Amino acid sequence: MIVSASYRTDIPAFFAPWFLGRLEAGFCRVANPYGGPPYTVSLRPGAVDGFVFWTRNAAPFADALAEVRRRGHPFVVQFTLTGYPRALERSVPAIEAGIAQMREVARRYGPRAVVWRYDPILVTSLTPADWHAAHFAALARRLRGVSDEVVTSFAQIYRKTARNLARAARAHGFDWRDPGAEDKRALLLRLAEAAAGCAMRLTLCTQPALADAGLPAAACIDGARLADIAGRPIRARRKGNRPGCLCAESRDIGAYDTCPQGCVYCYAVESRAAARRGLRAHDPAGAALVPLARRPQALPS
Repeated sequence: MIVSASYRTDIPAFFAPWFLGRLEAGFCRVANPYGGPPYTVSLRPGAVDGFVFWTRNAAPFADALAEVRRRGHPFVVQFTLTGYPRALERSVPAIEAGIAQMREVARRYGPRAVVWRYDPILVTSLTPADWHAAHFAALARRLRGVSDEVVTSFAQIYRKTARNLARAARAHGFDWRDPGAEDKRALLLRLAEAAAGCAMRLTLCTQPALADAGLPAAACIDGARLADIAGRPIRARRKGNRPGCLCAESRDIGAYDTCPQGCVYCYAVESRAAARRGLRAHDPAGAALVPLARRPQALPS
């Protein structure tokens, strides 16, 4: 099984000691985000085909990556670097730090181990389409040779996302909008051209309505990439999470409402206050990232 860590929170940035402890224990417990009972994910060598790590800050996770490699597990770091104004991303690392971290991961583990995420695209009066085109191109030039793929998508405007965006817009004096499909396609083509000029393939994450822009769909949990890194076959059936998703089957070990980085467009956080409460509840020695609301099931023998 491929283990995802995690599209629900930034485990590398905030929970490296917990992850290393669970790796040593050989399992972790995970709250079911759909309301069912908690479940156990085995982290034993024979059970794990590879890891996909999602982060904006890999620096605290350097020892964990080295340990994962020492144990013989292939991994991919899905590294989000957008460089938006602080009104939109309050506490993420600066661009220089992000680029340095991506370069270091690529230097130590190879460029196939790093996937750049310019995700999500958020169109505001601070970040209009022309700004994205120029900003993305500048980042791509600096990341040439670091990664061969950049994943993007337009922000999904859920109710909590709209609420958090509206609150930030009032506080910081900007406007935001969800562009029409034609405008989105036009911007995607500009980004794809800039990416291609820097030897990167731009892929589109779970937005099939924009597929006629001619861009390939992303497989963020990519069994083929992990197999390439491992140098051996990895059997991973496709099991997308949303329409248009090409991800391989995986088990995610994170928890929602635990990342305090303050990205106002984040789908995984109800509010920054909720994320802070989740972070305070975290026990580095616990079997789960945060205490489970339901009684744990018996662990497998």
